[in-house]
Amino acid sequence: MSPTYTVSQLAASVGSSADTLRYYEKAGLLPEPRRSPAGYRQYDEAARDRLTFIRGAQRLGLTLADVRDLLAVRDTGECPCEPAEQHLTRRLAEVDAEISRLEVLRDQMRTMRDGIASGACPAPDPETTWCACRKEVSSMSDEQHDCPCGPDCQCTPGCSCGCC
Repeated sequence: MSPTYTVSQLAASVGSSADTLRYYEKAGLLPEPRRSPAGYRQYDEAARDRLTFIRGAQRLGLTLADVRDLLAVRDTGECPCEPAEQHLTRRLAEVDAEISRLEVLRDQMRTMRDGIASGACPAPDPETTWCACRKEVSSMSDEQHDCPCGPDCQCTPGCSCGCC
């Protein structure tokens, strides 16, 4: 006879929480288990295997909808490799786009850090400035605008931000 698990035992065996298992059950990812005479859930090795599959797919960044698709194929006895390839191709494109976005963000952060270190106070992005008043100083000379933020500060002398 194969071992049975309570919800907390099964959750612990795969590094999950009992609430997550109950959620998977409600979402249809994990079939409703049989119940003990006292009404406690009793899971078997098949449930443990299925939960391990779900957790592995999520670790790859697949959504629960993706996992549901793969489980539907797996439940027929077929290997879910073909639909998994499609889901993973889409997910890889998303990861690549996020990496590109993060590389741009890293470059902006380095530029800003380097500007601060050099005594300039660069704007965090083209749309905003560090100074709270956000007034333009482009018509002022550096001598007129002796701000501790540096010559690129976007406030005017006497404004309420307190840096001028």
